[in-house]
Amino acid sequence: MSSRLKKVVLPIGIILLAGVVAAIMIFSRKPPAKVAHETQAFLVEVIQVSKRDVDFQVKSQGTVIPRTQTTLSSQVSGKIVELSADFIEGGLFNKGDVLIKLEQADYLTELKSAEAQLASAKAALQEEQARGKVAAEDWKTVKNSIAPELGLRKPQLQKEKANVLAAEAQLERAQRNLERTLIRAPYDGLVKSKTVDIGQFVAVGTQLGVIYGTDVAEVRLPLSDNDLAYLALPSHQDVSEVSLTSVVAGQPLSWQAKLVRSEGVLDPQSRVIYAVAEVSDPYLRKQEQHAAALKFGRFVSATIRGNHARDLVVLPRHVLRLDGTVLVVDQELKLQIRPVNIVRADERHVYIDNGLQEGEKVTVSAVPNPVNGMPVRLNSDRGSQAEDSTAPGGDGQ
Repeated sequence: MSSRLKKVVLPIGIILLAGVVAAIMIFSRKPPAKVAHETQAFLVEVIQVSKRDVDFQVKSQGTVIPRTQTTLSSQVSGKIVELSADFIEGGLFNKGDVLIKLEQADYLTELKSAEAQLASAKAALQEEQARGKVAAEDWKTVKNSIAPELGLRKPQLQKEKANVLAAEAQLERAQRNLERTLIRAPYDGLVKSKTVDIGQFVAVGTQLGVIYGTDVAEVRLPLSDNDLAYLALPSHQDVSEVSLTSVVAGQPLSWQAKLVRSEGVLDPQSRVIYAVAEVSDPYLRKQEQHAAALKFGRFVSATIRGNHARDLVVLPRHVLRLDGTVLVVDQELKLQIRPVNIVRADERHVYIDNGLQEGEKVTVSAVPNPVNGMPVRLNSDRGSQAEDSTAPGGDGQ
């Protein structure tokens, strides 16, 4: 065989051989085994419905202010000769303490003058009383005659009595002015600011400083119309408990207060009504300082104890769908879209009073495109969970 023939026949032979081998492999291949594919139901997590009593809570916030605030002013004029060591910004004082003393020399002189005038008026009265008695004896010697008022010196006697009353009034005024040179604390409190100092002359009405009463502190708490639906504003007899919290020096602290009244007028800008909570003895002046003082000006968060509701179902907020329904798994493990009545909803929970029965299972998993009758299967880890661990312990936030 010539070399040219080999070049033609050999490639053709190789191709034919490869085709035969490929055909043998194709026809000898076994088909893959057929396995039946089972479509499983959608896996969900559920919680079991449990009804409970709930004490609703209303959140608010405000700034601590004193219930009593006074601007001290002078009722008399004079030079300041003495200041109390407590009359400084932040100084604490007790009721009756002398905070400021004015120069008293002129008022002592006025007091002595008033005392002298009173003594003179009393002497003149005694003298006139004696003259009246003499005149009455003289008129007894005149027969068949009625003594006139002037003859008995009764008008002169009334004049001297009036002079005594005027002298007594002058003495009382002098005593009051002398007492007013000592400016005393009207209650237990602290000094917010002072505007005078020793040696300064003050006139009547001069502002001396501002003081706060420390017996009671107040917190004005704004409440919306929605808040009022879950809160009964206090009457004259009833009060509501309030818990105040704040972070002081990196530590969370709390104080107990009482909601005692509302201001009764809606704020025209914010459209809220302000309720007032009171804290007794915020600076712990009448008790052992086992807790931190609640100082004026501190911003606090408030939790107000609201209305009491019975037999409510408390669910996580994300369980509620946008159309006001929840997904319930029935005994046949099929999904039901159940409308419910929402009493209240906050950022964490929803409170339901109608639409769910005790013991039913509510889905907490996100189910895409749910339909009534959709089969589901339960997560074995949480299928028997009796109660939502995230639900509040009887309090509606």
